[in-house]
Amino acid sequence: MDSINLKALAKINIGLDVTGIRPDGYHEVRMIMQTVNLFDKVKITRTSDGSITMSTNLRFLPVNDDNLCIKAAKLLLDEFNIKEGVHIDLEKHIPVAAGMAGGSTDAAAVLFGVNKIFNLKLSKKDMMERGVKIGADVPYCVMRGTALAEGIGEVLSPVSPMVKCPVLIAKPGISVSTKQVYNALDDCFENVKHPDIDGLIESIKAQDLKGICSKMGNVLEDVTIPLHPIIADIKDHMLENGAVGAMMSGSGPTVFGFFEDNKTAKAAKEALTKTNMVKQLYLTTMFNNKDYPQKRSDKYDR
Repeated sequence: MDSINLKALAKINIGLDVTGIRPDGYHEVRMIMQTVNLFDKVKITRTSDGSITMSTNLRFLPVNDDNLCIKAAKLLLDEFNIKEGVHIDLEKHIPVAAGMAGGSTDAAAVLFGVNKIFNLKLSKKDMMERGVKIGADVPYCVMRGTALAEGIGEVLSPVSPMVKCPVLIAKPGISVSTKQVYNALDDCFENVKHPDIDGLIESIKAQDLKGICSKMGNVLEDVTIPLHPIIADIKDHMLENGAVGAMMSGSGPTVFGFFEDNKTAKAAKEALTKTNMVKQLYLTTMFNNKDYPQKRSDKYDR
């Protein structure tokens, strides 16, 4: 195999709780992660010169060792003492620095692609174990679907597939510093309201969209929204236009809304488009692993 074309899917957090702060400064979390059908396109081409190179459609993204894609390719090529190289072409569509694991899912796709091109015979579990060396979200991005993430995000347990429903994803034209958000959380940790993650899991099992929306929560909203009130404005706008529930994903600033039907979701998208609150706006769907046979989903072409 000389090249492979892949789709690196985004994630949202349906529930995000921070349960403690470790002595090393990392935060213990309990999160419900969900893959959505919004994706970057990743093409990996085998080269003979032993180098790892990269190109992308966004000029501001690094294409050196600071990029997780480069780190993922280097990790496998070094481990297996492969003398050939790869070129990675990344076409970004997932909002950058938006709480949607865009960099992590690209790295997961590179792990998968390098594994296929060089016939390394790594299992999904093998790739997940290596992925944590690159970033805490990478193992989940290899796994995909609906999952409970614990520890610092690397301890993963499958959860019943999420209800199929339209998802509206909106990113305002601001950037959020994850470090700043967690530092602010540390300062008020004793006073934040923690979401009911176990109740959320039960609502997902029951395929109860209204129950899910009543239980979902993100502890980081308590600190990110005061810093960036437009996040609350977008949430309110989605709810006013028919969303059953709306929430910030990760440390923000992306907001997602769940809808009961496509007609309402499309109308909400049109209404939000007419405002000046959003820079990137997508209407998409849930990705559920059960919809795709193992042999197909392992091709990473969804």
